[in-house]
Amino acid sequence: MTDADPIVIAQISDLHCGSIYYREALGRRVVAEVNELHPDVVVVTGDLTDMGFRGEFEEARALLDGIECERMLVIPGNHDARNVGEIHFEELFGPRDSELVLEGVHIIGLDSSEPDLDNGRIGRERYRTIEEQFGDPDEFKILCIHHHLMPVPGTGRERNVVYDAGDLLRVLTSEGCDLVLCGHKHVPNVWRLEDMFVVNAGTASSMRLRGRVQPCYNVIEIRPGRVTIARAYPFGVRETVADFRKAHQHACRWRPVVEFDGEGIA
Repeated sequence: MTDADPIVIAQISDLHCGSIYYREALGRRVVAEVNELHPDVVVVTGDLTDMGFRGEFEEARALLDGIECERMLVIPGNHDARNVGEIHFEELFGPRDSELVLEGVHIIGLDSSEPDLDNGRIGRERYRTIEEQFGDPDEFKILCIHHHLMPVPGTGRERNVVYDAGDLLRVLTSEGCDLVLCGHKHVPNVWRLEDMFVVNAGTASSMRLRGRVQPCYNVIEIRPGRVTIARAYPFGVRETVADFRKAHQHACRWRPVVEFDGEGIA
């Protein structure tokens, strides 16, 4: 990784193969454009299918097999957890939690879905794993989940932020996480929280859209001390939506404000 040769990550999300809103031409175009990028990593942040049926997973697998990238991290979304779809996901895509490490960049993918529910959860049983995997202070750390970690404008009543978002944010900021990649509501957005960016992808190939939002995907370029995030539109243009530097970043180590020993309670 150098200024002239950054690590490039393509993030696509919410294919929804099998839906009446799915457009195969969009999916194939995104695959072609991603191949032109020659990314180092491709991240797929969930909802490959619409109802979690075997045929939908097979269609998604056939589409993603067209991507010419050796490193691909794929996690399920809430639609993939319908109808016991996790069985098909694991058979066709592998474990629902995964990990990639390359040239100082550490990427974790966690399944935030719950069976047959739209809401998401990470759970305290996985916090220690995150802390251990993100323990190296010199790595650039990326977490990939499907559900929103923070509310996204233009998505109506927000009911699908991960249930334990507050505790998860504490873990991530304590461990110096740099970037969180999400999907879910088909609305792209970028939030900055302290020194961490939370990036939501839109849908890559569905016409189930809100307002003037268009199908899109994200392109992340990581250089020493600098990260740029661009939003790309299939058959269209690419625009930079975030550009930040990491010259003096420090993790915010969370500690309770007051140590309470319980004395004085009747």
